[in-house]
Amino acid sequence: MEVLSTARAFGGTQGVYRHASVVTGTDMTFAVYVPDHAPGAKLPVLWYLSGLTCTHANVMEKGEYRRACAEHGIVFVAPDTSPRGDDVPDDEAYDFGKGAGFYVDATQEPWARHFRMRSYIEQELPALVAAEFPVDRDRQGITGHSMGGHGALTISLRNPGRFRSTSAFAPIVSPMNCPWGEKALGGYLGEDMSSWRQYDACALIKQGARLPDLLVDQGTADNFLDTQLKTQLLDEACRKADMPAQIRMQEGYDHSYFFISTFMDEHIAWHAERLNK
Repeated sequence: MEVLSTARAFGGTQGVYRHASVVTGTDMTFAVYVPDHAPGAKLPVLWYLSGLTCTHANVMEKGEYRRACAEHGIVFVAPDTSPRGDDVPDDEAYDFGKGAGFYVDATQEPWARHFRMRSYIEQELPALVAAEFPVDRDRQGITGHSMGGHGALTISLRNPGRFRSTSAFAPIVSPMNCPWGEKALGGYLGEDMSSWRQYDACALIKQGARLPDLLVDQGTADNFLDTQLKTQLLDEACRKADMPAQIRMQEGYDHSYFFISTFMDEHIAWHAERLNK
């Protein structure tokens, strides 16, 4: 693991790191904030998955999470959203290819070799973080924005008991039922829609997957709400499954980091309550 940069912030250390990923076959960059702590202490960790076009830098520079993480003693990890590099295939559109990994393991060419973000987030990066940082792997939470909210929901639903807490900001709740998701899942996984269901939060809940509780914030002025995010589908799925969920519609907020940073403190406090029990 290579240290690209470190800086002091709120009594902790914000770092950016790079490593050679076996899973993606590329170098991968990620950000980690570690609050100051007693020698030998193991801290709970909150994973943050970013949205379309983003890297680790978007939330690191605009998410305003460090003060709350320092207050609650939580390590904050922000991975990239896709493999990068000159040899990595790409698409001209912003919603497919680099910056749009959708947290799936691709099966279709030319994407299958490098676009394995599910395995990277579920397996490889957690092992590296646990080896290099003072984290308690028994106290993990996960959150994310938009495409990253989709990633947080589906990863947590597929791995029962692994995450003590799950939240999301304006998530894509049913990729099988929106243009972003149909393009991504079709392109990465092929035409057989049965393989798509493992990457659709609403489908997973309908199939019996459950979370102990869930927090979602969604802005009412989000221009993607009706066509891409479709929050009501998640609300309906949770109600039908009798799965506890706080799905909060925030009046006047859009899809930007102005929205995310407004409610970041509340999400971190919500995670801390569950991670520090």
